[in-house]
Amino acid sequence: MTGSTTARVAQGVAAAGLAAAVLAACGSPSERAEEGTDAEGLTTLRIGATPMPHAEILEFVDENLAADAGLKLDVVVYTDYNQPNAALAEGELDANYYQTAPFLEEYLDGNPDADLSYVSDVHLEAFGIYSQELTDLADLPEGGEVGVPNDTSNMGRALELLAAEDVITLADTGGSAPSVDDIEENPLDLTVTPVEAAQLPRSLQDLDAAVVNGNYALEADLPATANALAWEGTEDNEYANGLVVRSEDADAEDMVRLDELLHSDEVRQFMEERWEGIVIPLGGGSSED
Repeated sequence: MTGSTTARVAQGVAAAGLAAAVLAACGSPSERAEEGTDAEGLTTLRIGATPMPHAEILEFVDENLAADAGLKLDVVVYTDYNQPNAALAEGELDANYYQTAPFLEEYLDGNPDADLSYVSDVHLEAFGIYSQELTDLADLPEGGEVGVPNDTSNMGRALELLAAEDVITLADTGGSAPSVDDIEENPLDLTVTPVEAAQLPRSLQDLDAAVVNGNYALEADLPATANALAWEGTEDNEYANGLVVRSEDADAEDMVRLDELLHSDEVRQFMEERWEGIVIPLGGGSSED
């Protein structure tokens, strides 16, 4: 074999090794577990989450519970609702934890090639109607302006809260999430303005009131800096937040263990003490839901 041939063979072996390494890095959690663990004997799971409460919950799990379950969590924080599902579908994440089942369904309707599965409900973040100036929902002024999230599932949820509080009446949408076009009666002639969900807390100063997702209300400390005019009920509430994985990993041992940790008594107690009723743990634990 000539020197140049030997070099080409060596280059080919190196390229094959690199390709194998790349494929291994993109493998499922179970595949990575079979190929080995880190120096501490732990399997690392890369989980996408929005900052509060999801990332805080995952960090609590990583710091207090994960190692005993043979896991290490690499928490990747996102502030944009649109990114974590795309990252999961493309193999950049092993799971994400930030969304409701209706939100995932909406994403899958628009991205039919993304084969993602909702594992189970972990917690509920109560939507609230907040105002900087008003102290009572009955004081909403005629012709006032109320902000709601601009994505389909969260907008519908916000409108349903306004309807439950008799601010508006909604048309029958046949089970589909209502939009502002489905407002049938609006006695105060309010302007209902869709706003990017993450921007609603900072937009509150320009609005008479806003319906805000629980996580964004917490991040902006709205319970302390604004007036809560109404809260969403928890009974028969379909908007729980849960763990989402690629469908092929739904029954992977590492994902099952992570889901069990998220429903542990320790995590339940952490949620209850940290967020005092705004973040409500669901399933598992010793308390009844």
